[in-house]
Amino acid sequence: MIDVRKARALSRRRFLTSAAVLPLTASALDAVAAPLPAAVPDRLRAFDLRDVDLADGPFLHAQRMTEAYLLRLEPDRLLHNFRVNAGLNAKAPVYGGWESEPTWADINCHGHTLGHYLTACALAWRSTGDARFRERVDYIADELAACQQASGTGLVCAFPKGPALVAAHLRGEPITGVPWYTLHKIFAGLRDAALLADSQRARAVLIRFADWAVVATRPLSDQQFEAMLETEHGGMNEVLADLYLMTGNADYRTLAQRFSHKAILEPLARQRDHLDGLHANTQIPKVIGFERLYAATGEARYRDAATFFWRTVAHTRSFATGGHGDNEHFFPVAAFAEHVFSAKGSETCCQHNMLRLTRALFLQEPSADYADFYERVLYNGILASQDPDSGMATYFQGARPGYMKLYHTPEDSFWCCTGTGMENHVKYRDSIYFHDDRSLYVNLFIPSAVRWAERRATLTQTTSFPEQPGTALRWTLAIPTELTLQLRHPRWSREAIVRVNGREVLRSRAPGRFLALTRTWRDGDRVELRLAMDVTVEEAPAAPGIAAVLYGPLVLAGALGRDGLAPGSDIVVNERRYGSYNDAPFTAPSLAGDAASLARSVRPTGAPLEFTIAAADRREVRLIPYHRIAHERYATYWQLVDRT
Repeated sequence: MIDVRKARALSRRRFLTSAAVLPLTASALDAVAAPLPAAVPDRLRAFDLRDVDLADGPFLHAQRMTEAYLLRLEPDRLLHNFRVNAGLNAKAPVYGGWESEPTWADINCHGHTLGHYLTACALAWRSTGDARFRERVDYIADELAACQQASGTGLVCAFPKGPALVAAHLRGEPITGVPWYTLHKIFAGLRDAALLADSQRARAVLIRFADWAVVATRPLSDQQFEAMLETEHGGMNEVLADLYLMTGNADYRTLAQRFSHKAILEPLARQRDHLDGLHANTQIPKVIGFERLYAATGEARYRDAATFFWRTVAHTRSFATGGHGDNEHFFPVAAFAEHVFSAKGSETCCQHNMLRLTRALFLQEPSADYADFYERVLYNGILASQDPDSGMATYFQGARPGYMKLYHTPEDSFWCCTGTGMENHVKYRDSIYFHDDRSLYVNLFIPSAVRWAERRATLTQTTSFPEQPGTALRWTLAIPTELTLQLRHPRWSREAIVRVNGREVLRSRAPGRFLALTRTWRDGDRVELRLAMDVTVEEAPAAPGIAAVLYGPLVLAGALGRDGLAPGSDIVVNERRYGSYNDAPFTAPSLAGDAASLARSVRPTGAPLEFTIAAADRREVRLIPYHRIAHERYATYWQLVDRT
């Protein structure tokens, strides 16, 4: 049994001793720029979200759609089961789907959405300064504090059987559910509320929650703990490592290490790919935690595991869009042809978490390889996941030819990808720019501006990318300042030309690196980066008869029309029925020829980012960027046939 009185005293003491510590961390979000003491400090720092502005474009549109959705949701409905589990009367009826339906009792994810919602509101407040998001953060924190007070413990949860389920899991009894997975979402939401929304109320709830976890798990032997980790547990090691960096409390670091699943950590640290058959999104949050523990402890095995996992998934297990997996699981690379055309490929949560890992690794090692992968997934996975009309998001983004994107309902789904979808579209500004003491990195070509307060400098980026291959930058400076501007020359561009104030200063034919411009910049200086975007056909290494068409970093999808689709039929409740919704017979075209000849046969129509290609049966197929596909059938991979 947990000693509740001891836990209460521990929580109060820890909060009082840690309250003076600056409530910032270099977490995977890393949206606040101030560095913290760490065993291995990041080489780069992120800009505070409030110091980056988005200009008009698809990313700002996506952000605004999500902001509107967040404000339509009712916190009291998300809090319903938390209050019930604490013995309090609910203030509003619970939402549907994963938040309440009995059919999800085998998952027991009730309450996970509240954690994502906290993170999303904290991100939205940090990005926009809109007080409504901060008010929601503090309201939820107050409600969770009331639940802690009523139940007499730091634990807050919403899943059925609540504390009893957690207690059974800690005793090693067989359970139905994933309690630590769901609790991790609440931990992460409270962390982000404390760090991004400066909520001391959320911080107090978080510390008490964490101290409950320390006391609750302390009796477990290492063998018992490892057995418990066979059940999906999210990124508990990540959030506890962040708590250690926030507070200096070594108990959190120790618990983060105990939550690092040795069955996953040890093979990866030895550079062994043992991922076949594993549930993909169970593993990625663990690996994000390994990266955080490397920063917190300096132990090389954590770094080695994280970097090897990233290389394995990004370079050998990913589709052209940057997604991966079939029906949520990694599959053998040699079996690519058996899985690529599944309707249940590329779970959006996996793309979300791979970008969090990519960003964290980039901060440690600013490689263009990381930035190129980030860009590909950002366009072809994250931006592509949102319905531009409703703001709802996908679960899978499969490549079954002639299938369509399916989006969650506003109030009756609440999939895991609904939760990460709330976060995805309010944090676009977090990875456009980075800096060290003397350099500013331009990672993404998105219309925006960044203010570098320490240098009394603003850099404004004006671009219509990807409609035009390049970008223009302009300095606003209080005084002439010597700085290095690092411009990404992406691997997809065979050439990059840099002009400063109209004069060419650099020409690169070595893609996949950063181009460094060091000079004394003056107010009004202009920099132009010109790139080359070509159509390419990317064959799958393990299945050379299957290929995707790309334009620069963009996957070009065949826009195959709406035959057989009723209006609104792509807004669905049950993600498990992917593949059976709107499943009328449909014959998708194939392409004839090899990769080189197919690339040459793609023709622009004259409309922005629109092309055509002749299918093997001579039908003309319209190609547009996959992220622009919505409410119609599509194809992203094509079966290649011989010309006859």
